[in-house]
Amino acid sequence: MKQQIKKAADWRLWAHLLAMFVVIILLCFGVKVGLDFYTHHGREVEVPNVQEMNFDKAKILLEERGLRVVVSDSGYNKRKPADCILAQTPDAGVRVKQGRVIYVTVNSSSSPTVVIPDIIDNCSLREAEAKLIGLGFKMLPPKRIDGEKDWVYGIISRGRRVGTGDRISTESPLTLMVGSGNVDS
Repeated sequence: MKQQIKKAADWRLWAHLLAMFVVIILLCFGVKVGLDFYTHHGREVEVPNVQEMNFDKAKILLEERGLRVVVSDSGYNKRKPADCILAQTPDAGVRVKQGRVIYVTVNSSSSPTVVIPDIIDNCSLREAEAKLIGLGFKMLPPKRIDGEKDWVYGIISRGRRVGTGDRISTESPLTLMVGSGNVDS
């Protein structure tokens, strides 16, 4: 027992314990300072509002603030100029760290085009109109021709016939050529 008390009172034991305590405190302090430096703690910038701004100007503005910009999608709004920003994420006014990616949706210069589905000589008027309106097309009154009543025989867009697989702008109205019920024998 005396020997254990003598060992516990030895200055070398206490020096080693003190050294370990100092090393642990220094490691904790070093990790905190290192993480603050690595994560840019406390250095935030406010995301500017770039909606309805030209993409090139928006990119310059965001990069001046240390932010990166990525086009995540495109849309089409005929009332807005081409290459303007339609939406952004994160929203304007949010505080983020430098280097953060700002995702934007850019307005396309032309209306989207859609592939004409297989409806010619394969659908009734009602079914064909439902499919085409569902794809975003505007429909004009059908043009009646000889054939089975309400059977689709063709599609006309801006004065020319189009077929299955053709890519047509959704801004172009379509006219279906449908049977009137008069069938030549």
